[in-house]
Amino acid sequence: MLFLLDKPETEKEFQELLKQIKLRKNGDVSSSMKRQGILYKTNWGVSVVELRELARNYRTSHLLALKLWNKQWRESMILATMLDEAEKVTEEQMDFWTKSFESQEIAEQASANLWVNTKFAFIKALEWSRGKKHLVKFTGIHLMGRLAIIQKDALDEMFEPFFEELAVLGRDSRLNAVIFRTVSALGSRSPLLNKFSIHLAQSFRKESIENTIKLGESLYEELINVFPDQNKD
Repeated sequence: MLFLLDKPETEKEFQELLKQIKLRKNGDVSSSMKRQGILYKTNWGVSVVELRELARNYRTSHLLALKLWNKQWRESMILATMLDEAEKVTEEQMDFWTKSFESQEIAEQASANLWVNTKFAFIKALEWSRGKKHLVKFTGIHLMGRLAIIQKDALDEMFEPFFEELAVLGRDSRLNAVIFRTVSALGSRSPLLNKFSIHLAQSFRKESIENTIKLGESLYEELINVFPDQNKD
């Protein structure tokens, strides 16, 4: 990543945000997340809704986002994904952050709030889905679904390469939930992608892995009536 000189006004905003996070701390939520195995270096238990409301009081700032991310609090990292400037995000930053993810929550927030709006989104979705680390693959799949929902003007052909990767990833039961959401989004986007999605669901139903078969059945039921005219027998 490029080295950015700090600015007094940005440091002031950074310190203000840290103070606001602490003022909203919720020990019960933090303890509950910890019991569920959702671990962070520091977790103040502030809800995402509250963080989003807090972010609305600040202008987007690439420098501020980097400072927030480097703090490595749960809340500061989520705010970083909300306050960064997508046009200034580099591939290096995307890879660095994504490879450091330690929870699905952060992966989802980064994907939905920031990665989906970058010019590298389609490339990274495909690249990360082929990664070795579970959360990297998870992020790639989640990003595919967000692209299907957010990028309204994208051509169907831009999404077609995703299906080859999803066909393999569907065999990993840890990814079944995010694949269901993503393929549902893809299959609801257009008649053509609906056909691709139903074909993928049918291929899952032919697998020998029980969880993959169930994923295929659930997807088929979800998608078959989205565009009923084209799916009539």
